[in-house]
Amino acid sequence: MALLIKAAPDLLSGLLVTLLIGAGAAVLATAAAFVAGLASHARSRAVRVPARIYIEVFRGTSALVQLYFLFYVLPLLGVLLPAWAVGILGLGLCIGAYGAVVVTAAVGAVPPGQKEAAAALGLRPMQAMRLVVLPQALRVMLPQFGNLSVELLKATALVSLITLHDLTFEAQMFNQETLHTAEAFLTILVVYYLLAQGIMRGFGVLQARFDVGARGGHVL
Repeated sequence: MALLIKAAPDLLSGLLVTLLIGAGAAVLATAAAFVAGLASHARSRAVRVPARIYIEVFRGTSALVQLYFLFYVLPLLGVLLPAWAVGILGLGLCIGAYGAVVVTAAVGAVPPGQKEAAAALGLRPMQAMRLVVLPQALRVMLPQFGNLSVELLKATALVSLITLHDLTFEAQMFNQETLHTAEAFLTILVVYYLLAQGIMRGFGVLQARFDVGARGGHVL
């Protein structure tokens, strides 16, 4: 216990890196999910095909390999990114691809009658998407987005392999210096678990508010 207390500043510093990488990747993943997910419904092949290629490539390859590619291969092509940017970019694009599938499915699940009613009211396609389709689709997306957020949190441990001093990296350093393996990894196990529970509770509250709003309003 005394060794853990002594290592607490390093572990807290690693936790901060984990949270910053996770938050940055979450923002990027959300943007990528909506852009690619909505583009998958586009009529134009020039928009639809690149979105689907992105989704398939990032879903079909390992997140670790993607990070290695960005960190070790891009510099050979003249593109040098700092480790923190690689972490955010790699994890954000990877989780965003899975999120895009959720967005695509949720938008497709909105009854066609809702879109037809919006068109009958004179709403343009973008207006109908923003005012009618997305509010209904978001209720379907939220539980899956919560799960993906937890997956993203767990995936942040991979950035320890590209020189970032995140929570997992600091635990590994503590283990190497003290050989107290159980204490090191049990500690971060509990931290990751508590963070995951916080994420799921946050999404649960958000889902409940969405449900209340939906019952209080109406659809077309």
